[in-house]
Amino acid sequence: MNASHASSVYVYIVRWLLIGVWSVLLTGCQSIGNNTATPSEPPPSLSELAHQAAEEMVSHHPDILSSSPMIAATFVDIDNLDSSSTLGRITSEIMASALVRQGMQLREVKIRDNLFMEESMGEHILPRQLNRASARLDARSILMGTYAQGEDYLYVSARLVRLTDALVLGSADFQIRLDNNIRSLLDDGGW
Repeated sequence: MNASHASSVYVYIVRWLLIGVWSVLLTGCQSIGNNTATPSEPPPSLSELAHQAAEEMVSHHPDILSSSPMIAATFVDIDNLDSSSTLGRITSEIMASALVRQGMQLREVKIRDNLFMEESMGEHILPRQLNRASARLDARSILMGTYAQGEDYLYVSARLVRLTDALVLGSADFQIRLDNNIRSLLDDGGW
């Protein structure tokens, strides 16, 4: 092989390598500038999760509707059952609303004076008041719940309990990603 032929083969190989490198670089730059990835779906909201949990509770225990009417108590911190937050109060409200949409009847306790009401805590029912509450409100069940804060998620557990014997008639739970909104509902001045 003569030197001029070897030199043209060398130039030919280098030219193809440069074209290959150049096209890889151009493809990379196009994908950076033209991001066509679809945005991820936002995580479900507290309301969506509570409604799904209520639907699940009723679908797994269809006879639960015969336990109407119910009253709703504020959901409490699992680590301190005497403590709640804005999150515990609103979760109870949303879950009660979701169960009403599923067919449960709800007795509104905020207009009654037979429940122990602690400022900013919501409705707490003391054990000695359960029988009186069921008689006065003509209620058969109570919606109760707890929540626990983890590092990345908040865990919520809801139960519908028969007032006469404290039997759990149905339950559901869910977890929601902790974001700034959920953290602000948890941190409401230490109520």
